[in-house]
Amino acid sequence: MRTNKYLIGGSGLAGIIISAVVILEGGYVNDPLDPGGETNYGITEQVARNYGYLGSMIDLPRETAEAIYIENYVNKPSYNLVLEYSPAVAHKLIDAGVNTGPYRSSLWFQRALNSLNRGGLDYANIKADGVIGPATMRAYAALEQKRGAVKACELVIKLVDAQQASHYMGLNNLPQYTVGWIDNRIGNVPLSQCTEYKEPK
Repeated sequence: MRTNKYLIGGSGLAGIIISAVVILEGGYVNDPLDPGGETNYGITEQVARNYGYLGSMIDLPRETAEAIYIENYVNKPSYNLVLEYSPAVAHKLIDAGVNTGPYRSSLWFQRALNSLNRGGLDYANIKADGVIGPATMRAYAALEQKRGAVKACELVIKLVDAQQASHYMGLNNLPQYTVGWIDNRIGNVPLSQCTEYKEPK
């Protein structure tokens, strides 16, 4: 495993990624058609309560939202491990995890790795269980070794985007959100970030 040069917390690269996610999610929303109910900065009321926030959702501080994101969508799903290898891939997984749940984005990452090993010629298949751990990261390291860091990043982001798009297309019970999801969540981490990760604008 590489030495982590990024701070995992409210500052550093994880904080930059979370800030971009918060901007994309926007502020307070109470859409009666949204099964998540009230949200602020993309945080649902249930997630906020589970974190210990007891106030009104309209008053949820941005700092609290970002702390929730760091805990639930960076550290818990072990995307901090991915961040050590590729900030762009980590950004894609974090963003997809916020919108669809980290289990799904982790599963898509693992399925992408298994699809890129040429039937086990380059490295062994891993268990696609939605849990990122040492085996998953060894597979990513092997992909990097075979394809190079930039190409490995590009290939994984393309396959995660493809699976995420397919997921949205299958949500027939929420058709009113499909256009926005496809427009804002697919391709939102440019492949150029694989060459040199820059703070999103």
